[in-house]
Amino acid sequence: MEQIEIEATKYTPKIFLNPDGIISIEGKSYPENSFEFYQPIVEWIDNFLNKSSRDSLSVNMKIIYFNSSSSKVFFDIFDMFEESRDRCKTTIHWIFDTDNENVAEAGEDLKEDFPTLDIRLSAI
Repeated sequence: MEQIEIEATKYTPKIFLNPDGIISIEGKSYPENSFEFYQPIVEWIDNFLNKSSRDSLSVNMKIIYFNSSSSKVFFDIFDMFEESRDRCKTTIHWIFDTDNENVAEAGEDLKEDFPTLDIRLSAI
């Protein structure tokens, strides 16, 4: 697997995918087509979860703002983490600004939707 780094733009987050078991998504996420933008990321995660010999994954998500289609992609990715929980222990750090109630609530919702995942909410 290759390491992938995607620089942030006005509409998309900075993304870092490391085959050593580290994923970082940071910034705003409201691309014109979320599914198209995130497709290579979803494929990379799928390959990591199903083909890597690694048994743990650390995910850092520091999202400032995201639209509903990005939310759907995040939900799909979390679903992948949940489906592979027996093969790969995933720890998700959902990092949010205390002034941003929407992102904080989204993290709480994800904890409720995925109770078997280790989702840690961190306010900054």
